[in-house]
Amino acid sequence: MSVALSPVAGDAPLVARLLTRWPQIAERMLAAGLGTTSPAADLPEGHFTAEVLPAIYACGRAVLQAIGEQRSFTKAEVATFVAPVAERHAEDRFPLPVLIEAIHGSAQSVLHEAAALASSEELDDLVLVGSRLLDLLMQINITVVETYTEVEQSIYNAEREARRALCSALLNGFPAAELAARADTALAEHYTVLAIHIRPDDQPSKVATLVGRRRIRLLHRALDALAGTTALATFDGWSGIALLPSGSDAELDDARHTGLATELAENFGVPVFLAEYPSVPKDAIPHTAKEATDLAELARLLGRPAGVYQLDDLLLEYQLTRPGTARTRLAERIAPILDSPHLMEALDAHLRHGSDRKAAAAEIHVHPNTFSYRLRRIAELTGVDPTDPHDSRLLAAALTIQRLYPGRPPGEAKA
Repeated sequence: MSVALSPVAGDAPLVARLLTRWPQIAERMLAAGLGTTSPAADLPEGHFTAEVLPAIYACGRAVLQAIGEQRSFTKAEVATFVAPVAERHAEDRFPLPVLIEAIHGSAQSVLHEAAALASSEELDDLVLVGSRLLDLLMQINITVVETYTEVEQSIYNAEREARRALCSALLNGFPAAELAARADTALAEHYTVLAIHIRPDDQPSKVATLVGRRRIRLLHRALDALAGTTALATFDGWSGIALLPSGSDAELDDARHTGLATELAENFGVPVFLAEYPSVPKDAIPHTAKEATDLAELARLLGRPAGVYQLDDLLLEYQLTRPGTARTRLAERIAPILDSPHLMEALDAHLRHGSDRKAAAAEIHVHPNTFSYRLRRIAELTGVDPTDPHDSRLLAAALTIQRLYPGRPPGEAKA
């Protein structure tokens, strides 16, 4: 469908001025549309910028150019800009009524911008812009509804469900041959097990759900590109496991996974921790997946940089944090200073800076003499001297456990 354009007087100065200001108008459109509609307005800043703003800018610019050139802007042209964005929103199960409301909010903002720019002599041009805007709005709505319908019919098809069931079976050690046939997926003898873990978000439930769905979509897209096929993964938006057939070049796989961590962090807008276990036999996947999950979470809880980790990277820390009597006893060593944040801060700085006491003191903004006094106080209260090499290792282990399992050790009374 297209709309026959009436002649535009002169060189369409109103349209020209709108084009000149279009980058700024596009940003205000996004803010006036999705930026004001709950729950979209509660999503993290920049959530829509990478995917929605370029589409708003490109589509609007093309429409204004068409008006200036006195030509029709067809439904097919609208779909070129709108369908990909609508498809991503549909895959995230972004509520359709919210999206339609946001689209109308954006359209209203453009009309306000045009009215503010138009002079009293440009009433005909303003009416023309408004007419084309209404036609565009209709075509956008039709495209969005059609796209949502198509996605709804295909996103949960039998093949996708079969792959999800296959991944779950491998992670739980269940028979997988029949599920693999239903999923049209060849089982590999060995898989790289990747645990994905990010910091839990403190967001309203509706917002967290939308954020999680978007992350799921982005993860699957990245994994499919990495594997060259539809990857097997379980991911809820915050943590999960991916199973990738092991390649013959381990170094190349490592580089790809490092790139994956960087890509996910950029797309998610938060640090992403991956734990990598290469070349895992099928029957060892359940145990390995549990260990990989623990390792990825351990890296985050220890405050390590985001990225890819293998067991050797956190070998000591991983073993220290396994359940048992030794872990409990270690945690008890710093129980006497748990209620003294200034001492805990001094201990942490000392353990990270070692013999460089001046640097440690400067980090927590105290005089070196004050810092030394705090170390002596730690020794008095715990019976373990931070300045002694052996005791220092003991306290480092105790502090690691306390970070991962905060709180007073069982049976330890508050002083």
